Amino acid sequence: MSTVLETAEHTSLRAAVAALGQRFGREYSTGLARKGEHPRELWEEAGKLGYLGVNLPEEYGGGGAGMAELSIVLEELGAAGSPLLMMVVSPAICGTVIARFGTEAQKRAWLPGLADGSLTMSFGITEPDAGSNSHRITTTARREAGGGWVLDGRKVFISGVDISDATLIVGRTEDARSGSLKPCLFIVPRDTPGFSRTRIDMELQAAEKQFELVLDEVKLPADALVGEEDAGLLQLFAGLNPERIMGAAFSIGMGRYAVERAVEYARTRTVWKGAPIGAHQAIAHPLAQAHIELELSRLMMQKAARLYDDGDDTGAGEAANMAKYAAAEACVRAVDQAVHTLGGNGLTREYGLASLITAARVSRIAPVSREMILNYVSHQTLGLPKSY
Repeated sequence: MSTVLETAEHTSLRAAVAALGQRFGREYSTGLARKGEHPRELWEEAGKLGYLGVNLPEEYGGGGAGMAELSIVLEELGAAGSPLLMMVVSPAICGTVIARFGTEAQKRAWLPGLADGSLTMSFGITEPDAGSNSHRITTTARREAGGGWVLDGRKVFISGVDISDATLIVGRTEDARSGSLKPCLFIVPRDTPGFSRTRIDMELQAAEKQFELVLDEVKLPADALVGEEDAGLLQLFAGLNPERIMGAAFSIGMGRYAVERAVEYARTRTVWKGAPIGAHQAIAHPLAQAHIELELSRLMMQKAARLYDDGDDTGAGEAANMAKYAAAEACVRAVDQAVHTLGGNGLTREYGLASLITAARVSRIAPVSREMILNYVSHQTLGLPKSY
């Protein structure tokens, strides 16, 4: 593996995306969230510039790069205060799965639109009784006599369904040989009969809304299935590893934004004897520590992205989980310290940090909880026995 973590192209990409993000800024995102609107202008601009589909194949309108580049885009937008949550779902999960396992017709139908932002896709895996356990998914898919499919089940906490043209649903089909259920992925267009959504009332204020989905005898054509019916977990985790990498990018960007605002404040805020508060170690050291932890998180994210882009799904799985864990923990501590640095000002709308308190806490829970990551590492990496 090369010792160069980022190329000159990566550096240029960071600078260009940062400039785009700064044109919009934190007030743009928070203002839209308060009004219940979506960041359409930023999404469209990022699509036109090729940032949304930088990881997708060139022959289908993408940039021909990988998760290393897509994570840079999300991180820099977050560091500018304008992260795009749907990047985690639409190009990273759904775009990757379709690019790797979709038919030629599916690729041509979806990838160009996912790349330029004109099409958006949600991802439906979480269920009320399954939580983070993908093995307990109960949404079922059965074949009809004519070769089509019928889906029944429920999903919860599915982001952006109201603005998505379709949802990539994780269901389970019965293995005719063993009788056991195995995961399969289906493209369900938004207006398909029997496919309904109900918005979940969240305390978190965000532009991207959360929904509960009901699939009641949803009839799909045979070509709604993405990939092979027998591939099972291989295809599922091909999408979940990018999800964890992008979750880390989201957290790192948020943490960077918080620390940068706190540092700006600490440089100029004067209370005692004319010295700025940043001169005091009780202020300076926690911010330095937050910066160090975010930088370490980025290193693990870069490792995960590199392994994934090199085709090492197993190695990427371990690194992606570790990156997501480390970034979430670093983000929570960074936001907490930033708010604490500003004192009462940290809770005002003017400084734009208070809304990050809840958002940062979510990074520990979604898209997979830190406890499930610790389970993964203790079982898969350390070889410890399971308690479940």
